[in-house]
Amino acid sequence: MCRHLAWLGEPVSPAALMLDPPSGLLVQSYAPRRQKHGLMNADGWGVGFFDGGVPRRWRSAAPLWGDASFASVAPALSSRCVVAAVRSASVGMPVEASASAPFSDGTWLLSHNGLVDRAILPATRDAESTNDSALLAALIFDRGLDALGQTIVAVAADDPNARLNILAANGSRIVATTWGDTLSVLRRDDGVVLASEPYDDDPAWEEIPDRHLVEVADAHVHLTPLKGS
Repeated sequence: MCRHLAWLGEPVSPAALMLDPPSGLLVQSYAPRRQKHGLMNADGWGVGFFDGGVPRRWRSAAPLWGDASFASVAPALSSRCVVAAVRSASVGMPVEASASAPFSDGTWLLSHNGLVDRAILPATRDAESTNDSALLAALIFDRGLDALGQTIVAVAADDPNARLNILAANGSRIVATTWGDTLSVLRRDDGVVLASEPYDDDPAWEEIPDRHLVEVADAHVHLTPLKGS
């Protein structure tokens, strides 16, 4: 379980998305407002952003609130596309930097908010860690992000208790799913934010219905229902 967000639009600093808002990921790491599963997100964090077409990442197994180095550097960074998350590790899952989102295949950045039985996921050397989110990310990368909706429906059929909220971005596009947890969208003049929960009280935030595929490109947000059991 975690809280995560993605940005696509004009260049912004990760600090403006994660640290500065009154209920941003920094606050959500210790006091989330809408989290259904777990009370805190202290088992690591990560941020990925695109430097031109190259994804860069900064990940840690420590709580976000304790990382003074990131707080110092984040305002100086800038990107048109950002994916970030704070993590609450599921029982039995490793707490290590490589288990924190975002995961990457060198083209996409991907975060998973939820839970899935590792037994139904294929073992692969491509996974960055042994936790469920890393294995799920490897499966999604293998099948391709254009098939994200189909992959999520298939995984949910194999594990009916799975929660499968995905955020993925490639620098010019965001694809996401809602399956068992919350996701909201904020359309700003300078871009679009998708987030597990609103980072402020702006009335323009809209909640995305459960079991939907979300696609963001060129400031347009498109929703498609996901049909599954």
